[in-house]
Amino acid sequence: MKLHHIRNATLIVTYGGKRFLVDPYLGEKDAYPGFEGTVNSDIRNPRVALNTPMDTILDFDALILTHLHPDHFDEAAVNLLPRDRKVFVQDYSDAELIKAMGFTDVQPLGVETDFEGITLSRTRGQHGSDQAYVYGAELLGSVMGVVFRAEGEKTLYIAGDTVWNDMVSTNLEMFKPEVIVLAAGDAQVPGLGSIIMGTADVKAVHDAAPDAQIVATHMEAVNHCVLTRADLKAFAASNGMADRLSIPADDESLEF
Repeated sequence: MKLHHIRNATLIVTYGGKRFLVDPYLGEKDAYPGFEGTVNSDIRNPRVALNTPMDTILDFDALILTHLHPDHFDEAAVNLLPRDRKVFVQDYSDAELIKAMGFTDVQPLGVETDFEGITLSRTRGQHGSDQAYVYGAELLGSVMGVVFRAEGEKTLYIAGDTVWNDMVSTNLEMFKPEVIVLAAGDAQVPGLGSIIMGTADVKAVHDAAPDAQIVATHMEAVNHCVLTRADLKAFAASNGMADRLSIPADDESLEF
Protein backbone atom coordinates (compact mmCIF):
# COMPACT_ATOMS: atom_id res chain seq x y z
CA MET A 1 0.00 0.00 0.00
CA LYS A 2 1.23 3.45 -0.90
CA LEU A 3 -0.44 6.71 0.12
CA HIS A 4 0.66 9.74 -1.89
CA HIS A 5 -0.63 12.83 -0.11
CA ILE A 6 -1.25 15.51 -2.73
CA ARG A 7 -2.89 18.42 -0.87
CA ASN A 8 -5.78 18.89 1.55
CA ALA A 9 -7.76 15.60 1.42
CA THR A 10 -6.48 14.63 -2.03
CA LEU A 11 -4.69 11.28 -2.08
CA ILE A 12 -3.43 8.80 -4.61
CA VAL A 13 -3.88 5.39 -3.03
CA THR A 14 -1.97 2.53 -4.64
CA TYR A 15 -3.65 -0.59 -3.34
CA GLY A 16 -3.95 -4.13 -4.66
CA GLY A 17 -2.11 -3.10 -7.80
CA LYS A 18 -4.58 -0.30 -8.63
CA ARG A 19 -4.38 3.47 -8.29
CA PHE A 20 -7.26 5.38 -6.71
CA LEU A 21 -7.54 9.17 -6.83
CA VAL A 22 -9.43 10.38 -3.76
CA ASP A 23 -11.15 13.77 -3.44
CA PRO A 24 -9.27 15.78 -6.09
CA TYR A 25 -8.79 19.46 -5.23
CA LEU A 26 -6.74 20.67 -8.17
CA GLY A 27 -7.14 24.44 -8.47
CA GLU A 28 -4.19 26.80 -8.50
CA LYS A 29 -3.21 28.61 -5.31
CA ASP A 30 -5.68 31.41 -4.42
CA ALA A 31 -8.06 30.38 -7.23
CA TYR A 32 -11.19 30.56 -5.05
CA PRO A 33 -12.51 32.85 -2.31
CA GLY A 34 -12.50 31.63 1.28
CA PHE A 35 -15.55 29.68 2.41
CA GLU A 36 -18.23 32.17 3.42
CA GLY A 37 -19.31 31.91 7.05
CA THR A 38 -16.19 30.05 8.18
CA VAL A 39 -13.19 31.29 10.16
CA ASN A 40 -10.51 33.14 8.18
CA SER A 41 -12.93 33.52 5.27
CA ASP A 42 -10.89 36.46 3.98
CA ILE A 43 -8.10 34.03 2.99
CA ARG A 44 -8.34 32.66 -0.53
CA ASN A 45 -8.21 28.94 -1.34
CA PRO A 46 -6.27 26.79 -1.89
CA ARG A 47 -3.78 28.34 0.51
CA VAL A 48 -0.86 26.42 -0.97
CA ALA A 49 0.27 25.54 -4.49
CA LEU A 50 -0.18 22.12 -6.02
CA ASN A 51 3.28 20.53 -6.04
CA THR A 52 2.47 17.20 -7.67
CA PRO A 53 2.69 17.02 -11.49
CA MET A 54 -0.74 16.81 -13.09
CA ASP A 55 0.33 13.79 -15.15
CA THR A 56 0.91 11.92 -11.90
CA ILE A 57 -2.46 12.94 -10.47
CA LEU A 58 -4.37 11.95 -13.61
CA ASP A 59 -2.72 8.51 -13.78
CA PHE A 60 -5.41 6.58 -11.89
CA ASP A 61 -7.70 3.59 -12.35
CA ALA A 62 -10.67 4.79 -10.29
CA LEU A 63 -11.87 8.01 -8.69
CA ILE A 64 -13.39 8.14 -5.19
CA LEU A 65 -15.44 11.16 -4.11
CA THR A 66 -16.31 11.00 -0.41
CA HIS A 67 -18.62 13.98 -0.91
CA LEU A 68 -18.94 16.94 -3.25
CA HIS A 69 -17.81 19.91 -1.16
CA PRO A 70 -15.59 22.10 -3.38
CA ASP A 71 -12.41 21.46 -1.37
CA HIS A 72 -12.82 17.77 -2.27
CA PHE A 73 -14.00 18.11 -5.86
CA ASP A 74 -13.41 21.55 -7.33
CA GLU A 75 -13.98 23.26 -10.66
CA ALA A 76 -10.45 22.46 -11.79
CA ALA A 77 -10.99 18.76 -11.12
CA VAL A 78 -14.26 18.81 -13.07
CA ASN A 79 -12.43 20.31 -16.04
CA LEU A 80 -9.29 18.14 -15.88
CA LEU A 81 -10.45 14.63 -15.02
CA PRO A 82 -11.05 12.08 -17.79
CA ARG A 83 -14.72 11.22 -18.15
CA ASP A 84 -14.34 7.50 -18.83
CA ARG A 85 -12.74 6.31 -15.57
CA LYS A 86 -14.65 4.50 -12.85
CA VAL A 87 -16.09 6.88 -10.25
CA PHE A 88 -17.28 5.79 -6.80
CA VAL A 89 -19.58 8.10 -4.82
CA GLN A 90 -21.57 7.89 -1.59
CA ASP A 91 -25.13 7.69 -2.93
CA TYR A 92 -27.40 7.89 -5.97
CA SER A 93 -27.92 11.63 -5.54
CA ASP A 94 -24.19 12.31 -5.94
CA ALA A 95 -24.06 9.78 -8.77
CA GLU A 96 -26.65 11.70 -10.77
CA LEU A 97 -24.78 14.97 -10.26
CA ILE A 98 -21.51 13.41 -11.45
CA LYS A 99 -23.18 11.78 -14.45
CA ALA A 100 -24.62 15.16 -15.41
CA MET A 101 -21.04 16.45 -15.64
CA GLY A 102 -20.31 13.87 -18.31
CA PHE A 103 -18.72 11.07 -16.30
CA THR A 104 -19.89 7.81 -17.83
CA ASP A 105 -19.11 5.08 -15.25
CA VAL A 106 -20.40 6.20 -11.85
CA GLN A 107 -21.38 3.88 -9.00
CA PRO A 108 -22.45 4.43 -5.40
CA LEU A 109 -20.39 2.40 -2.96
CA GLY A 110 -22.15 -0.31 -1.00
CA VAL A 111 -21.39 -2.52 1.98
CA GLU A 112 -18.99 -4.55 -0.16
CA THR A 113 -18.26 -3.28 -3.66
CA ASP A 114 -15.73 -5.21 -5.73
CA PHE A 115 -13.29 -3.39 -7.99
CA GLU A 116 -10.92 -5.78 -9.74
CA GLY A 117 -10.31 -7.91 -6.66
CA ILE A 118 -10.35 -5.06 -4.17
CA THR A 119 -13.29 -4.78 -1.76
CA LEU A 120 -14.43 -1.21 -1.10
CA SER A 121 -16.89 -0.55 1.73
CA ARG A 122 -18.74 2.68 2.34
CA THR A 123 -18.64 3.83 5.97
CA ARG A 124 -20.71 6.40 7.79
CA GLY A 125 -19.35 9.62 9.23
CA GLN A 126 -20.67 13.02 10.25
CA HIS A 127 -19.24 16.38 9.16
CA GLY A 128 -19.63 17.95 12.60
CA SER A 129 -21.26 17.34 15.97
CA ASP A 130 -24.88 16.36 16.53
CA GLN A 131 -25.54 19.95 17.65
CA ALA A 132 -23.92 21.31 14.49
CA TYR A 133 -26.36 19.26 12.41
CA VAL A 134 -29.33 20.73 14.28
CA TYR A 135 -28.39 24.15 12.92
CA GLY A 136 -26.23 23.43 9.88
CA ALA A 137 -27.32 20.13 8.33
CA GLU A 138 -27.89 21.64 4.89
CA LEU A 139 -24.46 23.28 4.89
CA LEU A 140 -22.60 20.25 6.21
CA GLY A 141 -24.41 17.60 4.19
CA SER A 142 -23.74 13.88 4.12
CA VAL A 143 -20.28 12.35 3.84
CA MET A 144 -18.77 8.90 3.63
CA GLY A 145 -15.55 7.13 4.46
CA VAL A 146 -14.11 4.14 2.62
CA VAL A 147 -12.51 0.88 3.76
CA PHE A 148 -10.16 -0.93 1.37
CA ARG A 149 -9.50 -4.67 1.69
CA ALA A 150 -7.58 -7.04 -0.57
CA GLU A 151 -5.54 -10.20 -0.25
CA GLY A 152 -1.96 -9.39 0.71
CA GLU A 153 -2.77 -5.82 1.78
CA LYS A 154 -3.37 -4.22 5.15
CA THR A 155 -6.91 -2.95 5.72
CA LEU A 156 -7.12 0.78 5.02
CA TYR A 157 -9.81 3.10 6.40
CA ILE A 158 -10.15 6.61 4.98
CA ALA A 159 -12.52 8.20 7.47
CA GLY A 160 -13.47 11.23 5.34
CA ASP A 161 -14.73 14.55 6.68
CA THR A 162 -16.00 13.44 10.06
CA VAL A 163 -15.48 14.18 13.72
CA TRP A 164 -14.96 11.44 16.29
CA ASN A 165 -18.30 9.85 17.13
CA ASP A 166 -20.05 6.50 17.56
CA MET A 167 -20.05 5.93 13.80
CA VAL A 168 -16.26 6.13 13.62
CA SER A 169 -15.95 3.95 16.72
CA THR A 170 -18.21 1.34 15.11
CA ASN A 171 -16.16 1.42 11.90
CA LEU A 172 -13.00 0.74 13.89
CA GLU A 173 -14.60 -2.16 15.73
CA MET A 174 -16.12 -3.66 12.58
CA PHE A 175 -13.22 -3.43 10.15
CA LYS A 176 -10.19 -3.31 12.49
CA PRO A 177 -8.16 -1.23 10.04
CA GLU A 178 -4.39 -1.34 10.22
CA VAL A 179 -3.96 2.04 8.48
CA ILE A 180 -6.32 4.97 9.13
CA VAL A 181 -6.43 8.28 7.25
CA LEU A 182 -8.05 11.16 9.15
CA ALA A 183 -9.14 14.62 8.08
CA ALA A 184 -7.38 16.36 10.95
CA GLY A 185 -7.24 20.10 10.20
CA ASP A 186 -9.93 21.07 12.75
CA ALA A 187 -11.96 23.12 10.26
CA GLN A 188 -14.10 25.66 12.10
CA VAL A 189 -17.48 27.22 11.39
CA PRO A 190 -18.57 29.88 13.93
CA GLY A 191 -21.68 28.68 15.74
CA LEU A 192 -21.13 25.08 14.63
CA GLY A 193 -17.63 24.43 15.98
CA SER A 194 -15.27 21.82 14.57
CA ILE A 195 -16.51 20.07 11.43
CA ILE A 196 -13.55 17.70 11.00
CA MET A 197 -11.17 16.18 13.52
CA GLY A 198 -8.93 18.15 15.86
CA THR A 199 -6.38 16.98 18.41
CA ALA A 200 -8.89 15.36 20.80
CA ASP A 201 -10.55 13.46 17.95
CA VAL A 202 -7.21 12.16 16.64
CA LYS A 203 -6.31 10.99 20.15
CA ALA A 204 -9.67 9.23 20.45
CA VAL A 205 -8.97 7.30 17.24
CA HIS A 206 -5.42 6.57 18.39
CA ASP A 207 -6.67 5.16 21.68
CA ALA A 208 -9.52 3.19 20.09
CA ALA A 209 -7.27 1.55 17.48
CA PRO A 210 -4.09 0.68 19.40
CA ASP A 211 -2.58 -1.43 16.61
CA ALA A 212 -3.20 0.97 13.72
CA GLN A 213 -0.96 3.46 11.98
CA ILE A 214 -2.69 6.84 11.59
CA VAL A 215 -2.16 9.39 8.82
CA ALA A 216 -3.31 12.99 9.30
CA THR A 217 -4.41 14.95 6.22
CA HIS A 218 -6.72 17.89 5.32
CA MET A 219 -4.32 20.39 6.92
CA GLU A 220 -3.06 23.87 6.03
CA ALA A 221 -4.71 24.03 2.59
CA VAL A 222 -8.08 25.75 3.12
CA ASN A 223 -8.98 28.86 5.06
CA HIS A 224 -11.04 27.35 7.88
CA CYS A 225 -8.59 24.61 8.95
CA VAL A 226 -6.94 25.96 12.10
CA LEU A 227 -4.85 23.00 13.31
CA THR A 228 -1.34 23.11 11.87
CA ARG A 229 0.98 20.21 11.26
CA ALA A 230 3.43 21.62 13.81
CA ASP A 231 0.75 21.86 16.51
CA LEU A 232 -0.51 18.33 15.86
CA LYS A 233 3.05 17.01 15.90
CA ALA A 234 3.67 18.69 19.27
CA PHE A 235 0.40 17.33 20.64
CA ALA A 236 1.29 13.84 19.47
CA ALA A 237 4.71 14.03 21.10
CA SER A 238 3.28 15.13 24.43
CA ASN A 239 0.54 12.47 24.38
CA GLY A 240 2.59 9.40 23.43
CA MET A 241 1.21 9.25 19.89
CA ALA A 242 4.24 10.07 17.77
CA ASP A 243 5.20 6.48 16.98
CA ARG A 244 1.85 5.73 15.31
CA LEU A 245 0.95 9.08 13.76
CA SER A 246 2.25 10.30 10.41
CA ILE A 247 1.65 13.88 9.26
CA PRO A 248 2.75 13.94 5.63
CA ALA A 249 3.75 17.08 3.81
CA ASP A 250 2.12 17.88 0.50
CA ASP A 251 3.48 15.60 -2.25
CA GLU A 252 4.91 13.17 0.35
CA SER A 253 4.37 9.41 -0.01
CA LEU A 254 4.05 6.78 2.71
CA GLU A 255 4.23 3.00 2.37
CA PHE A 256 2.61 0.46 4.68
